[in-house]
Amino acid sequence: MKHSGVLLGGLLLCIPAPQALAVGALAEVSIYDRSAGAMLPTFRSDGRWYVVGRTGDEYEVHIRNNTAADLLAVVSVDGVNVVSGETASPGQSGYVIGAWQSLDIRGWRKSLARIAAFYFTDRSDAYATRTGRPDEVGVIGVALFRRKAQAPAELEQPQPRIEPRSDDQLRQPAPAQRRGEAPAAAQNAAPDFSVEGAPAPGAAIEPGIGTGHGRSEASHARYVGFERESDLPNEIVELRYDSRANLVARGIIPPRPRDPNPFPARFVPDPPR
Repeated sequence: MKHSGVLLGGLLLCIPAPQALAVGALAEVSIYDRSAGAMLPTFRSDGRWYVVGRTGDEYEVHIRNNTAADLLAVVSVDGVNVVSGETASPGQSGYVIGAWQSLDIRGWRKSLARIAAFYFTDRSDAYATRTGRPDEVGVIGVALFRRKAQAPAELEQPQPRIEPRSDDQLRQPAPAQRRGEAPAAAQNAAPDFSVEGAPAPGAAIEPGIGTGHGRSEASHARYVGFERESDLPNEIVELRYDSRANLVARGIIPPRPRDPNPFPARFVPDPPR
């Protein structure tokens, strides 16, 4: 993890570098802790991004489209598709996010009107674990797809203009015709063709945590059509999460500095016997 140093009075202080809140290029993905009322900072280690989850806190996946066109976001939590409940694959159902728009995904979709809230919980209580799929607990993934570009409209090829001829011209073949060649107008005319579409531009000290199947709440959605530019995602964004103790034990985030209080109590208690 990167740190910056500040020289103060001859003493070098080591200060952790500011942490990002969102990850991704086509779209920015971040985690909002609904219980704490704040975005969770991300920590980078060995090319992966991590957030700290606290057991019992509800959260949501916040996705912001950074492009001028619609994006399809197929979202996986703990290896489970958040819309269909299937073991996640990029080719499955997802959410369409409009140009420059944001979307908050707060839970497992139960219908077009209801969801079951996401919350951080013990690994054994995670929805993926309870449905027999514990192997991918601890990771959130978003597969992003661009919409397939529409082909340009096709126009009929203009026909060459035929000039009226005099009687003599009508009686005599043109020189090109006498040599068995095509008329000059036909030679210069462009061939017929169809306009094609443009190319589409260390070890944990405690069991890990997962995402539970929480309380039911309203969340309205509707079906829309979306033709993908490609069968493969244009981008995949991953965010891993775990308890603070585990991430500290693995060296991914620094431990909190000890901050003793010089006056913790008002009176002197008796020592234990």
